[in-house]
Amino acid sequence: MSQQGDWQSEFNHRWASSADHKEPSARARMLAARWKENPPEPVPFRADPQPVAARRSSWISTAVVLGSVAAVILLLGYVQTRAFY
Repeated sequence: MSQQGDWQSEFNHRWASSADHKEPSARARMLAARWKENPPEPVPFRADPQPVAARRSSWISTAVVLGSVAAVILLLGYVQTRAFY
């Protein structure tokens, strides 16, 4: 038999996936045995340890960004007009 034929017969994934009984992984077996004696404590999905501080107004951030953009535009315009003289 060719090597590819051996490989296909050895690693037939469709046959393995269609198995009626699938053995759990070693980690799943280990956790099941550990949790049988000591079940884990419930943990919230996204627990925040401390409340979040209030943010500053978004208008301040908007004004800073728009002011910076205006300053860059004015600076580029000034540099461009000085380059022609």
